[in-house]
Amino acid sequence: QVQLVESGGGLVQAGGSLRLSCAASGRTSSPYTMAWFRQAPGKEREFVVVISKSSISTYFSTYYADSVKGRFTISRDNAKNTVYLQMNNQKPEDTAVYYCAAAEGIPQRYSDYRYYQHWGQGTQVTVSS
Repeated sequence: QVQLVESGGGLVQAGGSLRLSCAASGRTSSPYTMAWFRQAPGKEREFVVVISKSSISTYFSTYYADSVKGRFTISRDNAKNTVYLQMNNQKPEDTAVYYCAAAEGIPQRYSDYRYYQHWGQGTQVTVSS
């Protein structure tokens, strides 16, 4: 079992930046696929970005939702068991609760939240216009 705790959310003006962190604890030695999702009021949980770890190398693959490509960057520090989401040039439509998620191994569909077994409590990000 792995526990995830997000931090770094807050209020930012349009065009500004925030960095979210997701710290993992517990059984962190397994090769989890890590992702960020977000959910705005009245909307479904939406895929933001995923970062995977090859089980045989330190190569990371990342995939971004089109809506955040070029503005958001995910990174992973395995020594600290932490995943980061750097969000630049933020827009009001980025306003949502952001969730960190972990899938055991490689999810069948990395953009589908139903394939992730472990979730953080979420952190609110509000972008004002």
